Amino acid sequence: MENVALAFLDGNEIRELSRLKAGQDDVQFITIKDADGERIYQRGLVFLFYIALKELMPEIKFRVIHSLSHGIYVEADPPEAIHENDLVLIERRMHELVRQAIPFTKKEMTIPEAKAIYAAEGLLYKNEIIDYKRMKKVTMYQCRDYHHYFYGYMVPDTSFIKDFEIVYYAPGFILRHPTPAHPSSVPPFVEQAKTHAIHMEAEHWGRLMEVETVRDLNTKIRQGQDRELIQVQEALHEKKIAQIADDILRQKKRIILISGPSSSGKTTFAQRLKIQLMTSGVTPASISLDNYFVDRVDTPLDEHGEYDFETIEALDLTLLNRHLRDLLQEKPVHLPVFDFISGTKSFSAEPFQLGPEQPLILEGIHALNERLSSGVFQKDKYKIYVSALTVLNLDEHNRIPTTDNRLLRRIVRDHRTRGYSAADTIARFASVRKGEDRHIFPFQENADAIFNSALDYELAVLKKHALPLLEEITLESPVFYHAKRLKKFLYYFLEIEDETMVPSTSILKEFIGGSSLDV
Repeated sequence: MENVALAFLDGNEIRELSRLKAGQDDVQFITIKDADGERIYQRGLVFLFYIALKELMPEIKFRVIHSLSHGIYVEADPPEAIHENDLVLIERRMHELVRQAIPFTKKEMTIPEAKAIYAAEGLLYKNEIIDYKRMKKVTMYQCRDYHHYFYGYMVPDTSFIKDFEIVYYAPGFILRHPTPAHPSSVPPFVEQAKTHAIHMEAEHWGRLMEVETVRDLNTKIRQGQDRELIQVQEALHEKKIAQIADDILRQKKRIILISGPSSSGKTTFAQRLKIQLMTSGVTPASISLDNYFVDRVDTPLDEHGEYDFETIEALDLTLLNRHLRDLLQEKPVHLPVFDFISGTKSFSAEPFQLGPEQPLILEGIHALNERLSSGVFQKDKYKIYVSALTVLNLDEHNRIPTTDNRLLRRIVRDHRTRGYSAADTIARFASVRKGEDRHIFPFQENADAIFNSALDYELAVLKKHALPLLEEITLESPVFYHAKRLKKFLYYFLEIEDETMVPSTSILKEFIGGSSLDV
């Protein structure tokens, strides 16, 4: 599976294999090892499941909800409509369809033609979202007598979806598949119970607010209910941060460790957590892990012979843990100050000391890795994972990847604060993701609390900031196909024009600007 071509790059655009010409061998193929290959594989898998379900249980509908445990978490509507025994039959039928190598045929049609097909196949919910398409044509895929719209490219036929499994995970199930990190087969199952719980909590609130898909959000905006939506979403964030602060105080935790992937809003979260702790009369201190780098000459090298500043071995763990133990005993320490030009550290002249029961906040990519704070007892530590776990989907079968949400945040922030173009940020993001996969995601279930920084309304605000920057990326750019994908789904969103409705302490302000916090 790992070397099977799923699509190819023609210049700087992704093309489906059906467009590959005979003898055209000067192209770059996209496989499951690529992020875009994984997306293509997922779409084929969802379509395959849709067909098998239609054949065996034609009245049952389902919703793709979020990524989980190297797969996609799905629920029937209602959840109890599909039992574990049903999934055995569905998976068996899917494998039969794979062996038949049934083509996925791409068809272009007008919006009225698409709506007629949706009505015939019971996909009425798709009628509303296609009204927001920028183009007046709809691209749909057909497999036998079944039609469906998918946001993105598709494999040529069912035989390309050889490797998968369905894991019953009540009240839903997980469609699991190979990944870029484990391309040869479906990786071993690793439960992500805490991450799933946070996703489902956000899903619950989205259902209560009647904002589960882009069409729901657009309806709120069109009806002038965006202000109330923003207020409720921000209040939920504040409530969750207050609960985490109360939990820290109740357990008398002294070392607060915060980690999360790029553009998850960790800095704003840490500031707001500090404020919540202060409302209880506790003022936490903080130290920067950046000052605990080993000297440059002792920095490990990566596989390319370059300094690897992201590996945990780049930190002076012995010094850090000695300082943490001393600080917990309220002993004074002289903190290191790392000079990034000379690659050496010196020590501050003024001693640093914690007061009685005063907590200490540390933020960094390795904060959830037990090795970082191995010299501190578990009873003294509280680990927090922060990420933008997007639960808003385009529709019931097309999800918005959390990585796309974070990438858009980063594009907007990097342009505003560093002057980077969208192309610059997109080009760097692959290496950022590699570091996250290696140093952050494996440890997220170690957290005592997970904070979901995603806001259901945020893409409607980010759109007007991100879209002009993405429009600057031309076909000549090697990241053009990434920009094209991001633009395509942003076009579906109505914009929230009045940003004064977004409070100055919002996570979102860290990216669009105007935060009243020290970010």
